[in-house]
Amino acid sequence: MSYIHGYDPDTLREITDSRECAERLEEIGSQRSLPALLERTWLLKVLDRFDEALTVSEQSVRVARMAGTRRDLLRARILHATIQQCRGAFAAAEHELTACAEEAEGQGWAGIAAFALQHRGKVHYDEGDYESARRDFKRALFLRQNAGASDAELESTLLAIDAADRRRTRAVVAS
Repeated sequence: MSYIHGYDPDTLREITDSRECAERLEEIGSQRSLPALLERTWLLKVLDRFDEALTVSEQSVRVARMAGTRRDLLRARILHATIQQCRGAFAAAEHELTACAEEAEGQGWAGIAAFALQHRGKVHYDEGDYESARRDFKRALFLRQNAGASDAELESTLLAIDAADRRRTRAVVAS
């Protein structure tokens, strides 16, 4: 079941049903498997429970380091960076996402690289650097297209490009 019902065209945040997310969070409970930790982190994030999300995301990175694959570790690190972004630690999030994107591209994991770049674009977007955001979104789109991504993944990236273009235009007009 997908908990994402779209994306806010202005903030680029996931649109979710808080009740559904809270119920799923309760179902997961205190499971310690990596998939459960990653899902719990994401659910806490979309429920705006960032301090708890940070703690669980740090735990997921440790579990991925000890028992996961390199791909698992990259996914955990990317999710951790998104929590840093939500908490306003933009420089730390950008640094982590850059490292993840570079490693994923170096390994030929286009989907993971696109995921990292999409989120790095969101960091730039939140910082008001719409040109850098647009560049990251365009790169993510290219990687996703080449990887055969789903229409939903492509649509979220196209929405982000459009939002960055709108914000960039507004900033130019205002100056």
